[in-house]
Amino acid sequence: MSASLPVSNLIAAMPLPSLAISQSEQIIALNAAAQKLLGVPAKGGHFITVLRQPSVVEAVERCLKGTGPTTATYLTREGSNDTTYTVSVSLVENTGIALVTFQDITMVTAAGQMRRDFVANVSHELRTPLTAVMGFIETLQGPARNDAPARERFLGIMQAETERMNRLVGDLLSLSRVEADERVRPVTQVDIVGIVASTIRSLTPLATEANVSFVVDLPEDPVMLAADMDQLLQVFTNLIENAIKYGGRDRNVYVTLEKRDRVNAFRASGVVVSVRDEGLGIDQQHLPRLTERFYRVDSHRSREIGGTGLGLAIVKHILNRHRGRLKVQSKLGEGSEFIVLLPLEQARNSV
Repeated sequence: MSASLPVSNLIAAMPLPSLAISQSEQIIALNAAAQKLLGVPAKGGHFITVLRQPSVVEAVERCLKGTGPTTATYLTREGSNDTTYTVSVSLVENTGIALVTFQDITMVTAAGQMRRDFVANVSHELRTPLTAVMGFIETLQGPARNDAPARERFLGIMQAETERMNRLVGDLLSLSRVEADERVRPVTQVDIVGIVASTIRSLTPLATEANVSFVVDLPEDPVMLAADMDQLLQVFTNLIENAIKYGGRDRNVYVTLEKRDRVNAFRASGVVVSVRDEGLGIDQQHLPRLTERFYRVDSHRSREIGGTGLGLAIVKHILNRHRGRLKVQSKLGEGSEFIVLLPLEQARNSV
């Protein structure tokens, strides 16, 4: 008891899920976090029947044989989520006891996968127009060298593809800048009514070209809040431009702004800006993923109208910086409504 009590106390005090294994290969102590993680009666049992996963069992066996500290990966599932742990195994000096600790690296693993997916998506998005441009250049240098009509047609397509690449690079740079500033709260007071009105004016030529009419309801008086004017211009430009493009020709786009004494999302005063179109709408299964990078409901249509798949991701990060929210409401055949919620009282201290 004198030998096991200090080990039990040590294991219980460990902040990570931890357990101790004796030279007889029995689990002699574990803390509550480890018991919850393993999910089976463990104390007094043979470590192989408890840990089970071959890589972890092998790491413990090597350590007990005196090969020094070892590590392994332990995979499990908590609810509907896969969880990854790094398992560290080391001998406690002069005791022959192996100390096993589990460190949750799920977020690190997920971040790594996100980076790999991001690079893969960017590569894919750039490869398609690059391949097209290279193919047309080869054609213009060869069979179409002296074909003036074909040359004009190909040059027009090449211009469209290079503009697409330029938009993608621009959005990538914009996303990078937004993410870099995301934890810095804006402090400059700006008039959000003026920002929305300015956005509508700048997009009027695009709406006129598509025979789209704006139905606008904005307060007459300024509504001031702490914000980055350029970033909010980017938010509303993105949402209203999307409404024009995806709402379809000969339709209306409705833009409203309302100042409320209480917005439930903040439990405080705030501003609600709604941008609604009369388009085809979005199936409910797509709504939770709309702000993911490169996620498109209709990839072909999005590319046709110049979408990069990054616009709503940029909107999300800008609103995060402003402690705001983006809500999307849509039904197939009934159009879509994008609602921006912004608090009127920002935190005084930047993070």
